[in-house]
Amino acid sequence: MTENDAREEERPALGQEVHDAHEAHKETGEDHLEHEAPQEDGAQVGTGIESAAVPEAAIPELVIISGMSGAGRSTAAKCLEDLGWFVVDNLPPALIPTMVELGARSQGNVARIAVVVDVRGRRFFDNLRESLADLESKHVTRRIVFLESSDEALVRRFESVRRPHPLQGDGRIVDGIDAERELLRELRGDADLVIDTSSLNVHELRAKMDAQFAGEEEPELRATVMSFGFKYGLPVDADLVVDMRFLPNPHWVPELRPFTGLNEEVAAYVFNQPGAKEFLDRYAELLQLIAAGYRREGKRYVTIAVGCTGGKHRSVATSEKLAARLVSQGVETVVVHRDMGRE
Repeated sequence: MTENDAREEERPALGQEVHDAHEAHKETGEDHLEHEAPQEDGAQVGTGIESAAVPEAAIPELVIISGMSGAGRSTAAKCLEDLGWFVVDNLPPALIPTMVELGARSQGNVARIAVVVDVRGRRFFDNLRESLADLESKHVTRRIVFLESSDEALVRRFESVRRPHPLQGDGRIVDGIDAERELLRELRGDADLVIDTSSLNVHELRAKMDAQFAGEEEPELRATVMSFGFKYGLPVDADLVVDMRFLPNPHWVPELRPFTGLNEEVAAYVFNQPGAKEFLDRYAELLQLIAAGYRREGKRYVTIAVGCTGGKHRSVATSEKLAARLVSQGVETVVVHRDMGRE
C-alpha cells in the first residue's frame, strides 16, 4: 500500500452520500512548483444530493484554494490534506455548498474541507460568486487562498514539462496566462491569503501553508513579516510595504558589510540612527490600529514587506524587531527574509 492509499483509508467517511458526491478523490499533480507537472484534469466530483438544512454548529470550516495554473494549487491542497483536511480537487463551484452540507452530516467527522477551484472547470466558474453568497447566507466560515506567480516563473514551469496552458488554445503560453489572470482578477481581490510562489520551491510553499494552517486553534490574526530588496522588486503578495532606505546603509561601513541584519552589531548600528527607534515605535502602534480593523473585517492574514536596497541589512534588522513587537501584541508571526544571501 502506498502512502497515498493509506491516507485514503484513514480519511473520515461521509457515508454513501459522499461516495456518490465524490466518486474517486485522486491526486492530480496539476500545478506543482518547479519540477512538478501542470496537468489538465476533469472534475472529480459529481452529486445529485439535494440541499438540506443543518445545524450551524455542525457546519465544517471551508478553505477555497485557487490561483494561477502552475502556481502550486495542488501542492497547497496536499499540504492541507496532510494536516487532516478533507480535500476535493477541481470541484465545480456550484457544488461547494452541497459539499459543505454533506460534511455537516458527518457528525463532526469532517470538520474541515478544502476545495480546489480553477480554470479547468471554467464552464462552472461563473457560478463561484453565487456559491460564495450562498455560503455567507448560511454563516459558513470560509477562507480563500490564492496562489500567485510571475509570468516568467509560470512560463518556465509549463515549458519544463512541455504542456500547454489550459487557456492558451492555439496561442502561446503567455496568452493563456493573460487570459487566466483576467478571469481570476476579481477572485484574487477577494482572497484572504495571497501567496506568491515565483521564487518558492515545493518545500517552501508547504512551509508557508503549515505556518498558516497548522495547529489546533485558529489565531485571530496571522502575520508574515518579509524583508526584501527593492532592487529585486516588490513582493506581489504584500499587503503593507515599509521602506527603510531613509536610514544610512550599513553596506558602506566596511566592517559591517559582510554581515546581515541578523548580526547584533548591524542591528545596533541600524537602530542607533536618528529616527530608527521612533519609527519602530510608531509603526508598531499603527499596526495595532490596522490589525484591529483587519479583525473586524474578518481578515486573518497580513503580509508586511520591509524593504531596503538589497534586502540584507536594514530591512532584515527591522523585520526582526517588528516581528517581535507583533508577537508581544498577541499576533502569531512568521519572519521571511526573501533576498538575504542573494547578493
